[in-house]
Amino acid sequence: MKTEKDVSFSESDVDKDSRRAFLEKASAALVVIGAPPAQGNPPEDATGDTKESLFQPEHLWTDRMRAPDDGKRYGWFVDTRRCVGCHACEVSCKAENDVPLGNYIRQTFYKDVGEYPQVARLFMPMACQHCEDAPCIKGCPCGALHKTTGGTVAIDYNTCCGHGTCVDVCPYGAIYMDPVANQAVKCHNCYHRLEEQMEPACANTCPADAISFGDLNDENSKISKAMRDAEEKKLETQQLRPEKNTKPRMWFVGEAPVEIEERIPKEGESYSPEAYNIYNWKERHEDK
Repeated sequence: MKTEKDVSFSESDVDKDSRRAFLEKASAALVVIGAPPAQGNPPEDATGDTKESLFQPEHLWTDRMRAPDDGKRYGWFVDTRRCVGCHACEVSCKAENDVPLGNYIRQTFYKDVGEYPQVARLFMPMACQHCEDAPCIKGCPCGALHKTTGGTVAIDYNTCCGHGTCVDVCPYGAIYMDPVANQAVKCHNCYHRLEEQMEPACANTCPADAISFGDLNDENSKISKAMRDAEEKKLETQQLRPEKNTKPRMWFVGEAPVEIEERIPKEGESYSPEAYNIYNWKERHEDK
């Protein structure tokens, strides 16, 4: 009979196969090991907030919350005024990371505003915020979520047990459970591209130059230049759901964050094809 030791493996074992192949191998291991299923919706208190009881004891995640001392601090700057809703960022992300149909590492949300003839459609590209105080790391019971280079929040697929608590505690709906491997998947800043001195696929693909990524500690990085430009133009920068105190590493400019925030998934939710329902692009009649 196989034991956990017999099915141990590393990401290098799959050589040049895709992440998908790696997850399939991980799935086979989980069947033998007997990983617990994802939890589903998190418990709520009287105010509707996710209980902190889902967090693990602090001594179990303190080290994983600490990023390597590499002098880098990665971040994202999204100019929603420039986004045209072309989905190039999503398509490139799916292709780069072999994301299955119906699942999303990043997603663009819509909303129609104004009254005819003064109307506009707002777009807001979303992905993991790579929080400095990441709830997913605090909630992970198997120790798979951790900080890596530049503060990137990443998942160790040798360790992920498919418990799903990370989905339950993420305030931005940025994590999904892979339907094959039953393991958590999220944006990892395309660290495999960063190692080759390339931008993440989404930032590199965006035709409107709406997505900027880089090292906040490097004054010549793309994100540093974008942040300075916004400051010089006196543009208000915003972060999503600051009341969650997660210290996200993604900043937005434009009116989309205010208008679309309510449509962004919350704790216990993930990005969904429902976001593309045309009735979600404008207020439903019954909402008026």
